[in-house]
Amino acid sequence: MSASTVIFYLISAFILVPAYLAVTVHKIFRAAIYLLFSLIGVASLYFYLDNNFIAAVQVVVYVGGIVVLILFSVFLTHESGKDMQQPVEKREFFSAIASVCGFFLILIQLSLHNFGPSATAIQSDSIQAIGLSLLSTTMGGYSLPFEVVSILLLAAMIGSIAIAIKAKPEDTKTEPAKSQAQ
Repeated sequence: MSASTVIFYLISAFILVPAYLAVTVHKIFRAAIYLLFSLIGVASLYFYLDNNFIAAVQVVVYVGGIVVLILFSVFLTHESGKDMQQPVEKREFFSAIASVCGFFLILIQLSLHNFGPSATAIQSDSIQAIGLSLLSTTMGGYSLPFEVVSILLLAAMIGSIAIAIKAKPEDTKTEPAKSQAQ
């Protein structure tokens, strides 16, 4: 086994172990930290593959954006040390089925894809070529993925706000009125 393969497996383990822990741990703050490590591992894989632009985008958008939003929402809830609620078994079952179906869908797509050189690949590493490719709406352009990332950031912001909103305590003014009526 070559050193390149060993490094790839180490980076893959650095991605998968925190990702597994992020979805299985019972404390929300620890889950966010494990997610942070997993996303940093993905960025390191991009750096290892010598795709520095995508690695930088990974760090800025996912690590810098989404994880910071999640951490702020966790701190705003004031429940960062408490255990998360156990999911309903019915939801766990359907989540497992969806995960397995998604895994097989990815395997099917990978088996159908030809991993040869792309005709639409960026020929130059200049900032101008990358910018034109990002905003191009023609074949090989990246405007759709760029918009999907913006929707993902919007969803992360909405999710972090939903986590941060506290449940309103029961109205204490009505309880004494009930006890006085009795």
